[in-house]
Amino acid sequence: MNDKTDTTEADRELKQKHRAMWAQGDYPALAAELIPDLGAILVEACGIKPRQKVLDVAAGAGNAAIPAAMMNADVTASDLTPEMFDAGRHQAADRGVELEWKEGDAEALPFADNEFDVVMSCLGVMFAPHHQASADELVRVCKPDGTIGLISWTPEGFIGKMFAAMKPFAPPPPPGAQPPPLWGSEDHVRELFGDKVTDIHTTKKTVTIRSFHHPEDFLHYFKSHYGPTISVYKFLGEDGEKSEALDKALTELADTFLDAHGDATAQMEWEYLLFTAKKVRTLETTGVGP
Repeated sequence: MNDKTDTTEADRELKQKHRAMWAQGDYPALAAELIPDLGAILVEACGIKPRQKVLDVAAGAGNAAIPAAMMNADVTASDLTPEMFDAGRHQAADRGVELEWKEGDAEALPFADNEFDVVMSCLGVMFAPHHQASADELVRVCKPDGTIGLISWTPEGFIGKMFAAMKPFAPPPPPGAQPPPLWGSEDHVRELFGDKVTDIHTTKKTVTIRSFHHPEDFLHYFKSHYGPTISVYKFLGEDGEKSEALDKALTELADTFLDAHGDATAQMEWEYLLFTAKKVRTLETTGVGP
């Protein structure tokens, strides 16, 4: 095999692992139970209107795609893990809307250049391992003057710190892969898009979580529902000592956030970055620019 073939095969294996990771547990239920309003917040920020062509990248079960369809937009939900689509189809049917569901890699989207009026991702594209490739694809499929909108967990927020807590227990990342919460850094996202976008607006917000009354509640829920957490524990296998150490790290982190925001109401605040921008018109004939 030559180097290019080796790289392609390694990338294919990496994507298969990512697909399997998100197929574990029950992310559609987690999104519906813990963060049901984030998709609608992103849709509003993107200013989605009827008849616009909208792409939700790394859409999962359509947490943002379904609210966009409820605005009478022409919506496509794309994800590397189509196992989540059935839950999305049921949710869409319950809300009386239709949209297209299409398997696709955020780093190599199966769509034409300049195809969509709005390209968005709610806690999705941030988990693609190669950030620049994903950002370039978001720009490529967006029409000139179209909107790109993202919601991403911040490094300083609870989920960002959760990934930091899991890192010592997880397998080493493959070459070139970057931590997901970097998408929640304004400087990082601005650097990814560079001069390919304009009219950038960013704001940090929090979503209130009231589902966990004790740190152990959070731990048990994420060990059964959240693919990345499940994968780390699977990697530890029968190493009970390390598993207990990870339990301790995660429960202590959860306890810190519960205490910080008032254990009387048992709520947590999870911080995210809301980012919107316009694709510059000069990219109309050059895809993602020179």
